[in-house]
Amino acid sequence: MTVLKLRVNDIRMSLRKEQTLKECVADKLGIKKSAFRKVQVVHRAVDARRKNNICLLYHVIAEIEVPQSLGQKIVKRPGISLFVPVQAESPHMGDIPMTERPIVIGAGPAGLVAALELAKYGYRPLVLERGRALHKRVEDVTRFWETGDFDPASNVQFGMGGAGTFSDGKLTTRVNDPVMGEILQAFVKAGAPGEILTEHKPHVGTDKLRTMVQGLAAEIESYGGDICCETQVTDFVVKEGRIAGLVLNNGTVLSTETVVLACGHSARDTYQVLAAKGIGMEAKAFAIGLRVEHPQSLIDKAQYGDFAGHPRLGVADYALVYHTEDRKRAAYSFCMCPGGQVVAAASEAGGVVVNGMSMYNRDSGIANSALVVNVTPEDFGTEPLAGVAFQRKYEKLAFAAGGKNYKAPAQSVRTFLENARPDIKDAQKYLRESAGQGSGRDGVKQNCSVWAGVFPSYRPGVTEYALDSILPSYVSDTLKQGLRYFGQRIQGFDGPTGILTGVETRTSAPLRIIRGADYQSVTHEGLYPCGEGCGYAGGIMSAALDGYHVARAIMKKYKPF
Repeated sequence: MTVLKLRVNDIRMSLRKEQTLKECVADKLGIKKSAFRKVQVVHRAVDARRKNNICLLYHVIAEIEVPQSLGQKIVKRPGISLFVPVQAESPHMGDIPMTERPIVIGAGPAGLVAALELAKYGYRPLVLERGRALHKRVEDVTRFWETGDFDPASNVQFGMGGAGTFSDGKLTTRVNDPVMGEILQAFVKAGAPGEILTEHKPHVGTDKLRTMVQGLAAEIESYGGDICCETQVTDFVVKEGRIAGLVLNNGTVLSTETVVLACGHSARDTYQVLAAKGIGMEAKAFAIGLRVEHPQSLIDKAQYGDFAGHPRLGVADYALVYHTEDRKRAAYSFCMCPGGQVVAAASEAGGVVVNGMSMYNRDSGIANSALVVNVTPEDFGTEPLAGVAFQRKYEKLAFAAGGKNYKAPAQSVRTFLENARPDIKDAQKYLRESAGQGSGRDGVKQNCSVWAGVFPSYRPGVTEYALDSILPSYVSDTLKQGLRYFGQRIQGFDGPTGILTGVETRTSAPLRIIRGADYQSVTHEGLYPCGEGCGYAGGIMSAALDGYHVARAIMKKYKPF
């Protein structure tokens, strides 16, 4: 007999059968269940391409005890190999002494992971976050959603954890980076749920993400790093083309030779300061549009058919793309939040911005997603800050359309497509009819109207408005074409139960702070642009990965502090 540790891929478990994972693995290997010592899930995904036979797809590590001759045959089969563990790569330390502590600007996912990596290896980073500590920030945002009392210093964009603190907490990325596993392990250690290590589409949820952020901060401090909230960088000290220090909002000047700039995509005043300093940056493409929400049951039925509601599936999501005939524009879903709600995400007074978030349980009964259209410097100008001005214009239009009180302009999908007035129904009647359809509904009852059986979830409320009048015509026209196409892909998507809320403008940074192969600014030595705000990421996971690699680039140059 021999003991083998195998990587076994592509194990299919049909939801039509009552079968355990171990039974499925045994079938694939051609052995008895008694031969197993251990089965560990490496990856789990849902294959819903055949609605009449939805399957769960697993990759596992199986430890088995079989006759040697059988073991030799098993490892030659497709999708089966001997398991070889991957070791994390130790950093290569530089030989240049640091004269001052490295400073990380911003405590979002890029900044926190960069700081954690630096702290673990003795560099004692100092993290400066302009917004407030997590518990205070949650109080400020909750008050804004309930009353419309907006605080430009503490909101969905600014504060501990960054914009991701009020999101679905998705950890998916198109980047195929071997470091991902190491970062996910760090997230779990900090308090994220363990299944993010194995799920094909892992998510944390805004509630558990807050725990994770606190855990990351505590670990940074345990390694000798420091985090200062309500500490905004208002200027950069530059000497002979390199960073020499930072000026803070209290007038303090900090000397430093190494700055990780992880400011987030809404730090517009920081962009302005950087531009005035002549730090190399360029305008880049991004996307703007609206938020759409539907009953989650509609999406579940469309994606899972008769298996909708199956306990092994959870709630369904979607990813939709439509290209115009000339291929110049695309309408697409972005930041899809199953079982979530649309949230007020402004970072400046006098502007309305929408975003989406979900709790870990995704149990609100509402599915929402951004529906956005790509815009480029050809649309808004090539000057680096032109995209910021473009965003701000439509955020102000939305603010005025909502009533200048942070209510958002909203419209049903059907009336948006037909250029007609919304059909307003009595909210209280709808609440009675929909009682018990989702525990999250209690949090959005202050809205005063309901369109065609859907209760808008945005707080502090919505105002009916013709949304194509607060968007560029090429955006609204492309959205209408896209919605009709999406209705062919998901039955009912363009029907009477959809609600649109505007505007979504913060899909990504409107500019890029240019860096070289060494991750440093091409114009100012010692400045390391990092994450989504500097144009190098597009979500929590890709920002975290960028923070990791920036930290490693600093280590490659310098000795620990």
